[in-house]
Amino acid sequence: MTAPAPEMKLEEFSRIAQAIESEVEKVIVGQKDVVRATIICILAGRHALLEGVPGLGKTMLIRTLADVLDLNFSRIQFTPDLMPADIVGTDILEETEDGRREFRFQPGPIFANLVLADEINRATPKTQSAMLEAMQERTVTVAGRRYDLEKPFFVLATQNPLDMEGTYPLPEAQLDRFLFKVDVKFPSVDELVTILDRTTGTTMPEASRVANGQEVVKMGELALSTPIASHVSEYVAKLIVATHPESNQSTVMVRNYVSVGASPRGAQALIIGAKVNALLEGRFNVSYDDVTAIAHSSLRHRLLLNFEGQAEGISTDDIVTDLLDVVKKK
Repeated sequence: MTAPAPEMKLEEFSRIAQAIESEVEKVIVGQKDVVRATIICILAGRHALLEGVPGLGKTMLIRTLADVLDLNFSRIQFTPDLMPADIVGTDILEETEDGRREFRFQPGPIFANLVLADEINRATPKTQSAMLEAMQERTVTVAGRRYDLEKPFFVLATQNPLDMEGTYPLPEAQLDRFLFKVDVKFPSVDELVTILDRTTGTTMPEASRVANGQEVVKMGELALSTPIASHVSEYVAKLIVATHPESNQSTVMVRNYVSVGASPRGAQALIIGAKVNALLEGRFNVSYDDVTAIAHSSLRHRLLLNFEGQAEGISTDDIVTDLLDVVKKK
């Protein structure tokens, strides 16, 4: 039995996607790669992790996307004293009209379409783990009862570099649930001048709403239905296998500097991200270039360096670049 064809067409997808990028650019200066990667995650219905030093506009980008997409938005500021119940909610005891007392579930801020997990690595591991079920299953379990999260649902998290004071590294299981990890760089001189012009006057730029949650869901359905040739899928599989140092298909750099390679979720991220990227480029088929375009964002947080790699200052981006150079396309 074949799946039903998605209702949205490529032309409508392209129109909405271009409108989203155009509206975001009214507020966010530069950072085109960051904006594109974040939009890919949203349209894929997946989660994104944005890393950069404070003040680079990560939170502003996410707030702007929530406005442009007319989504139910909530922000969770992660701090060391934040508790899991502050995220998922809790049962509260209330007195009814007839004088009886009963428990009522009070939903937490996780019950939204777009959840901004701000500075997620400043909370303790216990609190970070409260996000795992929601991110993977789209459900929340409290006091033995399971609650479904409304579609669309995605977490856009920000984190500070791990060498900054007061940060806790995210566990590998949680990192793996982010489709992309996006590095947010410092702006250039020209971009900084534009930022100052926009933000130090009496008026602030605003973005208009161009889509809603239902349209985002339909765009994701169209993306998942995008065909991908077998040779491109095989290339993705070879890339993932090559990240494992124990594999006879691994690269020299992987064997020397990597302790743990990417999981199957890494392969899924490459396929899904490449599909959305192809549609954003106006094509209804996935090419090698689409895989290359999103490879670093898909894999940089899924590779663990060994002691030698850390000692020599090797980054996971260096490993991914080497993989793209060495692993042969068909």
